Order: sequence, then C-alpha cells, then structure tokens
Amino acid sequence: MDGKEWINWQAAIEATLMFVVKNGQILLIEKKRGHGQGKVNGPGGKIDPGESPLQGAVRETEEELCIAVKDARKVAELWFQMSDYPSLRCHVFLASEFEGEPTETPEAVPLWAPLDDIPYERMWEDDRHWLPQVLAGQTLIGKFSFEGERMLTKQIDLGSEFL
Repeated sequence: MDGKEWINWQAAIEATLMFVVKNGQILLIEKKRGHGQGKVNGPGGKIDPGESPLQGAVRETEEELCIAVKDARKVAELWFQMSDYPSLRCHVFLASEFEGEPTETPEAVPLWAPLDDIPYERMWEDDRHWLPQVLAGQTLIGKFSFEGERMLTKQIDLGSEFL
C-alpha cells in the first residue's frame, strides 16, 4: 500500500500493545495462542467495547502477565493491513512501573530481554523498524501491509499528533 491508499483506511479491530521497560530491560511475552502464536511481542490484545485504549492495554497486560501497570503512556499507533487477518489499529504504550510479578498464563510466557539484545528475529518483521525509535523516545504512526507473515510495505511518520 502506498501513502494514498492509507488515506481512507479503516481498522476492523482496535488493539493494544504494552512494553514495560525497567533497569535496562524490556518485558516481552512469548505468545502461546491466538494471532501471532509462537512469536515474541509485548502483551496486548483487542480493546473491549466501552474501553479506552489505555484501559484495554492495562487489562490485557494484567490478563497475560498478572501485573498491574502503573504509568503507561501512549507512544505510537500501528496500522496493519494483512492478507489473512482483519485490518488492525494498534495503540502502543510504554511503562516502567508495575505491581506484581510477571507470571506465565495460558496466553503468554514472560520474557525479560536486555534493551541492547531484543530478539527481533522472533518478533513480527515490522517491530525492528519502529520499536527502537519508540524506545529512544520518539512518538510515531507506523503503517504496514503484510502478506501472511511477510511485510510488504512500511511507512513510519514521526510525531505526536495522535497523542
């Protein structure tokens, strides 16, 4: 998809991702089921009716890792057009404070990774293009199209107009 094709784009699903960064490490998950099963990512999922993106991100993180995030802030929006999954707008949050101990659940296995050794080879292909920028303090909108698990196009616009 080129820039013009994104103009009238609409998401079928609103979703979230949460990345907790603490003591030079990032808290990730190994996804055990559902879309992205087997991949490493941040905890997250679909926003429930009546929830804000922040409420959805906090709830999903608690469900997947048994922790209560305290200081989440929105840092990005990711738009995905996929060949085998409904179009998806993902609201991305960063946090550093939480209560509880990251615990394996039926959804996910917690995985702490050093910030200088994030396992991008086990993640979605787009992550290596936007996650380093977010971790460096940028806000952005990323637009990606996929054929299966292969990224076809990417567009990353820096800025905070969506926050």
